[in-house]
This record gives sequence, C-alpha cells and structure tokens, in this order.
Amino acid sequence: MEEMTMEKMTNLCKQYGYIYQGSEIYGGLANTWDYGPLGAKLKNNVKDAWRNFYIRRRMNAYEIDADILMNPKVWVASGHVASFNDPLIDCKSCKTRHRADNLIEAFDSNAHADSMSEDEMVAYIKEHNIPCPKCGKSDFTGIREFNLMFETNRGVIKDDKSIVYLRPENAQGEYVNYLNVKRTTRSNLPFSIGQVGKAFRNEITPGNFTFRTIEFEQMEYQTFCKPGTDEEIYDFYKEYAKRFFISLGLPEVKLRYHDHEKLAHYAKMASDIEYEFPFGWGEINGTHNRTDYDLTQHEKYSGEKMVYTEPETNEKYIPYIIESTIGVDRLVLALLFNAYREEELENGETREVMEFIPTIAPYKVGILPLIKKVHSEKAKELYEELTKYFDCIYDDGGSIGKRYRRCDVMGVPFVITIDDDTINNNTVTIRDRDTMEQITINISDLVKYIEDKLRVY
Repeated sequence: MEEMTMEKMTNLCKQYGYIYQGSEIYGGLANTWDYGPLGAKLKNNVKDAWRNFYIRRRMNAYEIDADILMNPKVWVASGHVASFNDPLIDCKSCKTRHRADNLIEAFDSNAHADSMSEDEMVAYIKEHNIPCPKCGKSDFTGIREFNLMFETNRGVIKDDKSIVYLRPENAQGEYVNYLNVKRTTRSNLPFSIGQVGKAFRNEITPGNFTFRTIEFEQMEYQTFCKPGTDEEIYDFYKEYAKRFFISLGLPEVKLRYHDHEKLAHYAKMASDIEYEFPFGWGEINGTHNRTDYDLTQHEKYSGEKMVYTEPETNEKYIPYIIESTIGVDRLVLALLFNAYREEELENGETREVMEFIPTIAPYKVGILPLIKKVHSEKAKELYEELTKYFDCIYDDGGSIGKRYRRCDVMGVPFVITIDDDTINNNTVTIRDRDTMEQITINISDLVKYIEDKLRVY
C-alpha cells in the first residue's frame, strides 16, 4: 500500500471533511486550518476524553475558562514580553527565513535543538551543511530573535489605545486564578486547575499541516503542590500523560519520552512525549516542574500574596507547580495518522478506513436504508430514536457498498442497515467497522448492544 504522507493526509482531510484550508476561497492564509464536520466532532471528543481523564477522574481537579486577553502585566511577569522568541535564520541565496531549530530537527529528528544554544545551532548547521529547504544551498545568516506574541490594541480613541496580547499559552490563566480557585473550592494542596482553550503564536515558519500553526488549542493542567512532593507528582503526570495517549489508541511503540537536558530558567525538570509522525518525532505533550517561579513572579508584579498556609501546621510557602500540557491539534493529527488504514478486499477493491477507538470516533452509528424508496421512512425513525443516545449519521445516497466505504473512512464503528426484515420483524443488520462482520439484532436491543461495545473503551 502507498505510504500515508503528510500531503496525502491533508488531501484526505479536505476530501472527507476533517480539516479544510483556512479562508480557502480567498487563497487561504498560511497555516490556518478550519475543522470540518468530522474534524470538529473528533476534536471535541478528544477534549471530552481529556476532561474525563484529567478532571473528572482526578480528585481536587477543577476546570476553568479564562479569557484570551489578559492584563499585559501578566506577560511581563511571566517573562514573555522580554524573552518569548524564535531563533530565526535567513538563507543568503534565496532570502527565505527559517527557524534554526526546525532546520536542524528536519535534518535529523534525533538532534534535539531545544537543548542547544544559539551558537551551537549555528555550528551544527554549518558542520552538517544543512541545506535551505527552498534553494538547496547552505549559506545562512546568524540567528536573530523574533518575539512570537501577537499584539493588538484596546481602546477606541487613537491616542488612548493600549497594547494587549493574544495569549501565547493558556497556563497563565490558571496561575492568576490560583487564589480564586483555592478560595472558592476550599481546596488544600495538592489541587489541580485545567483549561482547554486557544493560544496564538506569531510563527514565521509554520508547517507540517496542523502540527505547527499560528492559532492552536491547548489542554493545560497545572497541579499546585508542596515543595518536596513535587518530584513524585512530576513523575506521576509524566507517566499519566502517556497512559492518556494509549487510552486513545496510540500505540506505545510510536511514543517516546524526551527528557530535556537544557532547562528553561524556571524549570527544575522537563520532559516531552513525542509521537512518530511521517516527518519524524514530534512533541504532543510537555510535563514540567516549574517550581514556585510563576506564583512568585505574579506575587512580585501584582502585589497579591501567593503564600499557602498548611491548615494543620501553619507552615507557609509558595506552592510549586507541575504542568502537563497537551496540544489538541497535534494530538488530533497523531490520531488521524494512527487510525488510517488501507485494506485490499477480496473483490480487488481498496478499503480506506479510520480505525478510531469508538469513544472518539466522530459518529458512533451509521444508519443506511437498503433501498431509499422502500426503507428510508423506517430508517429515519430509527435515526431519530438513536440520536437520543449516540452521534449518528444517515446516508441514503448511492449503492450500499459505497455508503459502507464512506462510513469506513469517517471512522463509524457501527453501521446499521434497514431492509425488509426491519419492516416485517423489527430486526436490523449491524456491521462492525474493523472486522466487517455483520449480525442481525432486534431494534429493541440496539441501544444496549452499542452501549456495551462503547463501554469497553
């Protein structure tokens, strides 16, 4: 079978309604992408799975929804205004601009550029004669820093406008609400704050479909804890993220840890989980021991005390923070690649199928009348009943074989065919996506049958 490349996945996503080019009728906008009917459902199911795994199943874990726009002092305190930069390098021959770390990792996915200094990146590019992706020559300028934050203005009068930023990460929304959540939930340490939301980075060299974009979504999770307990909690969430990915169907052999050798100034420990994409290993999760840096900075710049007092001992300290962050768009892209299969059928046809685990599949049930004129009324009745319980899709266009193929590539795990037996004795044929096995079942037993199948996951 033909290898599933990034280009082929991009075309498949457009064809079937997973992901479209943003603003396509106007020629698009570089690396902006719109999620179509299938992609939006898939993405929402992934977010719901995260909420189940990280919020509902964890004690003292709370979800918030903080605004994208924040007081600009937040980003001064966090260090983003001063030092949130990309290492940019220009090709002297064709004048194109690239991120130095991207050039290195595209050349060798095992060469972790995030652990290199600027001088080390320049030296690595020269030593390995890494070519420009556009012209093929290897003649670059030195590295220049480019701030990644999007600026906008607040206010309506030109002379009275003030600069605010589109948030480059969700985490600060959790940090500035630490006191609010602690007070309103009456929680003692450790407790966690999670959030799902959009973030924005002014990437100059985005690429690889939805892997690196200027607008993206994060599932952030911050655990506030007592110093001294931080390393154990860090180890737990490092492994917990991997368990989450495996629960969604990603195979362990396609996942690996990358422990950071060079740490950010605020970090005590840091590790990524990477997935093996067609272009190489790419980060889909980061776990960080951020110590007390963030709350200390916000205490300094806001004047609000971030000190926690132990209720039994009256010991006072600023909590440490263990962060577990997951890129929604990158995870969805990994799930798309992992799910895709091509199979040769006995009749010589090729079947394209998305083998999502049922809990994240965009639609759980497909409903197909065998003959449109004869069986559609009964099929629509069944559709209206089953949509009370599951996401269903109804399809009466074309041959039954073509409709099965469409359901396969949409990842529909269970397809129900309505025929004469349905009208005469209230039974339907239900087909399993992965095995293509079919069984006959009474309509009255359908809901329980499907719920039992879904419960396995």
